Amino acid sequence: MSIIGVISLSYAQVNASVNFGIWFFAQVTGYGFRDCIQSFENKYSCNCIYGGLRDIKRVVSDLPKDLKYLNVSYNYITVLNEGSFENLPYLLTLRLHHNGILHIDRGAFDNLTFLEELNLSFNNISSLPKDVFRGLSNLTSLYLNQNFLSSIDPEAFSPLINMQTLNLSSNNLQDFEKIVQCIQPLQKLEVLMICSNQISSLNQSLRLPSTLKYLYLCKNHLTSLDCSEDFFLNVRKLELSYNNIFTSSLQKFNLSKVYNLNLGFNENFDILAFIKNSSVRPNRIDYSGLKLNNSIKLKTLCESVHDLDRLTLLSNEIKFLESQCLTKCRPRKTLDLSRNRLKGVGCLEFLDNATISTLIVEHNLLKLLKNCKQSKLFPNLDTISFRYNRIYLVKANAFQFSPNLKQLKLNINNIVFMEREALSGLRNLKELRLDNNLLTDLYESSFLDLTELQILNLRNNMLSVIFPNAFHSLKNLKILDLGGNKIGKLEADSFFGLHNLTKLYLDRNHIKTITGYIFSHVESTLFVLDLGSNQLRFSTSKQRFSPFRNLSKLYDLKLQGQQPYGLTVIPQGFFNGLRSLRALYLTNNRLTSLSANLFDELSKLKYLSLAENCNGIQDLPPGIFKNINNLTELNLENICLQDIKPEVFSTLPNLKKLQLTKNVLKHINVKVLDNMTNLKYLDLRKCPLTCSCNNAELQRWIRKAQVQVVHPYNLTCPGHQKSYFHNFDTHVCDHEIKLNLFCSTFPSILLFLFIPIVYSKFYWQIKYNYFLFIVWLHERWKSDKELYKYDAFVSYNTCDELWVYKVMLPILEDSSLNLCLHHRDFQLGRDIIDNIVDSIHNSRKTICIVSRSYLQSEWCSLEMQLASYKLFDEMRDVLVLILLEDIPDRELSTYHRMRKVMLKKTYITWPHEPEAQNLFWAKVIEAVTGTRSSVVAEADTWGDEGLLLMK
Repeated sequence: MSIIGVISLSYAQVNASVNFGIWFFAQVTGYGFRDCIQSFENKYSCNCIYGGLRDIKRVVSDLPKDLKYLNVSYNYITVLNEGSFENLPYLLTLRLHHNGILHIDRGAFDNLTFLEELNLSFNNISSLPKDVFRGLSNLTSLYLNQNFLSSIDPEAFSPLINMQTLNLSSNNLQDFEKIVQCIQPLQKLEVLMICSNQISSLNQSLRLPSTLKYLYLCKNHLTSLDCSEDFFLNVRKLELSYNNIFTSSLQKFNLSKVYNLNLGFNENFDILAFIKNSSVRPNRIDYSGLKLNNSIKLKTLCESVHDLDRLTLLSNEIKFLESQCLTKCRPRKTLDLSRNRLKGVGCLEFLDNATISTLIVEHNLLKLLKNCKQSKLFPNLDTISFRYNRIYLVKANAFQFSPNLKQLKLNINNIVFMEREALSGLRNLKELRLDNNLLTDLYESSFLDLTELQILNLRNNMLSVIFPNAFHSLKNLKILDLGGNKIGKLEADSFFGLHNLTKLYLDRNHIKTITGYIFSHVESTLFVLDLGSNQLRFSTSKQRFSPFRNLSKLYDLKLQGQQPYGLTVIPQGFFNGLRSLRALYLTNNRLTSLSANLFDELSKLKYLSLAENCNGIQDLPPGIFKNINNLTELNLENICLQDIKPEVFSTLPNLKKLQLTKNVLKHINVKVLDNMTNLKYLDLRKCPLTCSCNNAELQRWIRKAQVQVVHPYNLTCPGHQKSYFHNFDTHVCDHEIKLNLFCSTFPSILLFLFIPIVYSKFYWQIKYNYFLFIVWLHERWKSDKELYKYDAFVSYNTCDELWVYKVMLPILEDSSLNLCLHHRDFQLGRDIIDNIVDSIHNSRKTICIVSRSYLQSEWCSLEMQLASYKLFDEMRDVLVLILLEDIPDRELSTYHRMRKVMLKKTYITWPHEPEAQNLFWAKVIEAVTGTRSSVVAEADTWGDEGLLLMK
């Protein structure tokens, strides 16, 4: 294995251990929770809803120990194991509803000694074993409604000594005696709810706790109540509706302390017979759902019931009320006739009581409110609610009978038209609800008499135009809601007369333009202005324009969601004059750009939302937040933000909550976050933060900073869905480690890169120099010629061996030359390379017999190359080249090394003519010995003919 492979393997092992270490460290110190979000306003409250969570111990494992309020509702938790919440000893409220819990282990709530409220409703719990609520000594409210409870251990509630409210409604409980047995230890129980179960009898020998005041037994299967006469002695509110109780079965009970008795929707119950022979006072009974559906029954009822504070007649299928049919009832405060089938109430002729203060006729079939100009007056009537009816027309003087009316609710009807004087006489009216109707026009006299009106709600109607002076008499109006209409244009006098208006809602209309003149009559008082979801749009940001210049007291401005394309651009100085503004909403406007001085005058701004503008904004201009130093909440969700630049965010020292969800942030500069010294909440969900060294500081910051990062353990590495940002390996990102790793690995990498190159290019030269070193070490290498062992080393190819031995060798050795030939003189058993090198350096010259076979031989090329190294080293002629064959230059060009040598050195050519061979041998002997012979000297005189032997 290569050393690089070894290094990679060791890094992989180190990464595994480091990742585990970082993960464990993050669990201990990180201020961010795996599955929960801490409340921005209350650090003792955590919300873990809609997270698809299944393991409750995993959910609570990283939550702060001092947590007081925890909501883990709307998840998929099925089991609560023993000690599930033992790390949260100070918890006061725990909500686990809508989970599908099937089983709760004994001791599941151990260590929750301070818990006061536990909500386990809307689950699948079928039984409660002993010790299931062990340790909950301070619990006051327990909600187990909407489960499948069929059995409860008699001692299941024993630890709940401070229990005050117990809700067991909507279960499968059948035995009431066992329920009473279970609640016997609850000596502080005040409220018991057992509605919607399978209880058919109350027969049992035990008594209810003396503290029980509210008992709900509605929607069961009760027929006769087989219990002692004083069983309900201490009960104040008794709910027995939606059963099958007979009149006689209830008359025997002592109900003297009951203040509210509901017997509605019992098919066989005769309320008129009951009140004649009952211990409960008639004015303490709720008369809803008792089939009191005609004037005879109502008059009979009123003969027994009179001077009560509240008369409730809901769901009695009353269709018509005769004149004075309720006169004798004389309800002093409230009459509720809701959920009947009344088509009209006239001018309240059915009443003859001037003291009534509240009339509620909701969810009926009212269609028209008649003119009541000459009707009897009800001077104490201050509240009327006709909501949820079918009213389409309101006649003039419709409320003349209630001159002191303060609250009138006509919302959620079909009102198309109100006559001009429909509300005349209501000079004391404070609140008028006309929302969710079909009104199309408002007239100058519509609200003429409503001089004391403070709240006017006209939301969700069909208003398209606000005529001048429509509100001119509403000098005390504080809240005007015109949202959800079809208003396309506002004039300068649209709000004339509204001298005290503080809140104006114009959202979800068709307003296309706004000017400063529109708000001229409310500019000194307006606090809240909602222009969201209109059709505002500007063509260029270079235009300088501010419709809010004089709204110096406005503290809340909504401009979100302009239709259909959004604002896209905002003019220069658009927010000038808003010196008191604290909240600005610009969400979902497809803003393409924002100028750097856009928010310069909003020095008191605390909340700013630019969310959902991703198709426009990509980078915020430097200095855009420079003057809003008081900003505490900034929402930048999904605006295509690519970077957190210091020049943009460095001027937000008071920021507490920053939402950066769904942006394209890959890297975040930690120094920018450090400048936000008051930051408490940071949301980075769905940002593609890279798991690389440029985010190493951010990872450490998330673990150490006292800022809640929302769901930090769910941030994944882009392209690696199973890798997480909180535990990617940052160990190698440390500067010192990086430097050490670089210093140790870079030379090695260079070495392994260059060794193959050097090996292939300079192997023989290295080998030659190594041999020189060895020779020098043993003092074998000397330049004195008497120390040479041979006169010449002959380098040839075996194909030319016959010529060497038969032709050359006899002639040269007869001339007293000592030649070295590898077939004859190499030492047996020695490495051939060492033999070649040793022979070359023990010879004065090297004779190369060059032929085509020689050029093709690798060994011959090696010998010639080694000889050339000696040539260059000794700086003298040590090579003798004999060209045995006539080889053209085009063939020599293929062998670049030989051609290079032959271009620089003279070589001797073997002649085939016998008369020229004597000169050839003389030249060879002269080249080897360095002695000039007479034959050569004579040939020099021949001129060009003699030179034919040499090239």
